[in-house]
Amino acid sequence: MKRLLEGDMASLVKMKKTCSAEECEGYDVMERYPFMVVRGAGSFGVDLVALRGELSFPIEVKSSSVPKLYLSQPRLKEQLGDFLEDCRRANTFPIYALRYKGYRGDSWRVFTIEMEGLKYFSHTLNRKTVKMRETRGGNYVLDWEEGMPLSSFLIEVGKIIRSIRNE
Repeated sequence: MKRLLEGDMASLVKMKKTCSAEECEGYDVMERYPFMVVRGAGSFGVDLVALRGELSFPIEVKSSSVPKLYLSQPRLKEQLGDFLEDCRRANTFPIYALRYKGYRGDSWRVFTIEMEGLKYFSHTLNRKTVKMRETRGGNYVLDWEEGMPLSSFLIEVGKIIRSIRNE
């Protein structure tokens, strides 16, 4: 994920080998508009922070060999609560990225949680990103099949960057 968002050519070429033409379009955005990506530290911090001009967002990365990942364990629920509070204070929104191991094509799906009061590009991108589903028991679930392909998310990011640059 880090190298893809940084526009690392070797990583992008490898990813695009198994992607459809439409999926490749999203990854092409990172060739033209790469992010600076910083790794978080510790198990209760965010995994990555993507930074580019006026657009930034924290990313919690998950990987699974099954298509559904339930955030029901106490540690994961606490992590999510802290993540949401940090995002509220910083006027940004959380991104959860789930990679489905062994999938050919765009194996990444992204999710967010609806955040009230966001401004500018954070508001736009939060509104367009697929929201995590909450179970009746109050737990969030990352359902890979319901998620937004990372390539589609990157296309939306490209639209925002082009609008900032008046292209």
